[in-house]
Amino acid sequence: MSSSRSSEDAEGHYPEYYVDAEDNEGDEHDPDYEDDEEEVDEDDMEHDLFEEEDEFHDAEEGNVHFLVRVEDDDDDEDAGNGEGSQSPDAERLAVQQRLIHLISSRRTGLLSRRQVLDFLRRSNLGHLVFGEGDDEDEDDFHFGYRRRPRGSDPDRFPKVPSDKGRELMDSGTFGANDIYSPIKTKKQLARRILDRELGIGNRATRRINQGVMAQSMIPSSDAEMIINYDDNVYSGQFSDDGNFFFACVKDMKVRMYDTSNPYNWRHYKTVPFTFGSWTLTDASLSPDNKWLAYTSIQSNVCLAPTDPNDTGDPYMLSLSEHGRIGWRGGFGIFSIRFSGDGRELVAGTNANSIVVYDIEARRVLHTIEGHDDDVNAVCFADKSSPHILYSGSDDTTIKVWDRRSMGDGREAGAFVGHIEGLTYLDSKNDGRYLLSNGKDQSMKLWDLKMMYTTAQFEDLNPRQHTRYSEFDYRWGRFDDSQWFPHPNDNSLVTFRGHKVLRTLIRCHFSPPGSTNSRYVYSGSHDGKVYIYNMDATVAGIVDVKATTSQARTIPRPGGPIRQFYNSGLPGWSTIVRDASWHPTAPFIAASSLNGWDNSLGTVTVHSYNESSFDEGEPRMGAGYDEKLRPLGPGRRLPRYDSDDNSDEDDADEDDEGFD
Repeated sequence: MSSSRSSEDAEGHYPEYYVDAEDNEGDEHDPDYEDDEEEVDEDDMEHDLFEEEDEFHDAEEGNVHFLVRVEDDDDDEDAGNGEGSQSPDAERLAVQQRLIHLISSRRTGLLSRRQVLDFLRRSNLGHLVFGEGDDEDEDDFHFGYRRRPRGSDPDRFPKVPSDKGRELMDSGTFGANDIYSPIKTKKQLARRILDRELGIGNRATRRINQGVMAQSMIPSSDAEMIINYDDNVYSGQFSDDGNFFFACVKDMKVRMYDTSNPYNWRHYKTVPFTFGSWTLTDASLSPDNKWLAYTSIQSNVCLAPTDPNDTGDPYMLSLSEHGRIGWRGGFGIFSIRFSGDGRELVAGTNANSIVVYDIEARRVLHTIEGHDDDVNAVCFADKSSPHILYSGSDDTTIKVWDRRSMGDGREAGAFVGHIEGLTYLDSKNDGRYLLSNGKDQSMKLWDLKMMYTTAQFEDLNPRQHTRYSEFDYRWGRFDDSQWFPHPNDNSLVTFRGHKVLRTLIRCHFSPPGSTNSRYVYSGSHDGKVYIYNMDATVAGIVDVKATTSQARTIPRPGGPIRQFYNSGLPGWSTIVRDASWHPTAPFIAASSLNGWDNSLGTVTVHSYNESSFDEGEPRMGAGYDEKLRPLGPGRRLPRYDSDDNSDEDDADEDDEGFD
């Protein structure tokens, strides 16, 4: 997409920046791709977000092209005679004036001032604006506040291994520690199984042995299967009992899979979000697994039955205060959760608010503007209780709310420690421990007993330290020189190593059944799932990019045909946005943005394997389409524009899993 501004080129010689957008389907407010102008008139902002005729579309990574024109019209004529040459100072002044004009004007299609400056710095063009070797001048030339580097003191980073994390591991709350033995070598899994079958040891010993067995089976990078989609997969989760898996795809459809046998998945249902905006942002299963609530960047929630025999349209619930169904409700939903009793929904929105909705009464109970920026994540402290809930925001804070006293709009407490916005929250479901992911490239563990009260939060005013956080995680790379420990940090453990870039990457506690609650894990921008011990050391890494780059589906240019390839072609990029550890089996399902420019999506299933030697059928790394129909080298399948099942498709699906 490009546009011509010939009159401006002739009169002012202003540089032009073109945004080549991948998607031209609409202009929705996306947490991962949103305009971040710092001072925008509210009427203009509303026009940009909701005007259907707007020409600007959010650009995806890899499709942003910059064209900087700094020459005069008569450069060609003056070249060679020296009459048109300028001194370095004059040239720099001219470029500065043109950039100031570009950045200060608010035109549809132009990049933000932060993105322009970041581009100049990364492209070694900063000397044209800031001057050669003059760091002081560079710091002075900026728009608004820009955080200065904090220095290179390595001691400012959290200690690894964490003493507090090691204490938690020794406490028994997060897994079991092996029993002391005079034998220095660790017992292999086969020996532990033999001890279990023979009943060796007392009751406590056998319990510890069983726990160590479970937590030792960390899934490997080699994928059991690769489910391929024609669009990005934004999230995917197992149900609490492991019998169900859903995948939310950017094409506005949720695929549901029967995983009661974790080694034999079966696709049985696909539900749409009619008139969704940009992508599906989140989904939540009801406690009884009978209903799935899923959202897009609008104020409506789709509520679909998971029963495969119920083929009716999903119910549409409006979380806007006026209660009317329609995507112009004034906000988008980034996060949705069922309450522990299944009667209410809680949502986090881009209107800085938390919305509580009564499903039976079909009405909004509370809309609380409890943050200073987008609320990207909400969750309950305990799934068995509907009372305590958390909200995480781009204002860098986590708020604690008591459902019984939300009417006054005041939080019950707060957590502080991230220096950039929050992307996700996950509860251990014990009413005490909480996990968060942040754009400061860190994941944090919190204890409800250590939260700040409302009075303490107001007295400390911790937002003063992060009020000018400006890192744009969608475009740039986080500079570690900008990282600093928050003075009021009340977290227990900080985990670093994964990359939270481009999209709202998610993190989770590992389940008690299959891992003995030993680990926490997160997706990453580099195409991996990072698994951490509670002391912040890395327990394992699942390399999704490595396994998907060897077996992939490639869309045919301009055609409805795609083909499965089993080779190592270059150019493949992967972002793991979400991952889910099976509650009873040693499996991780990773949901990713995959392909060239991350244009496709995959769900890869990784299991525990002591060896990469594959002697079973189907072969590891086998490829399937979204309905679990097998793909093989050279086999072509039509690209599906609809998931409406024909009689022939249904007959095939009855006999096809991935076994």
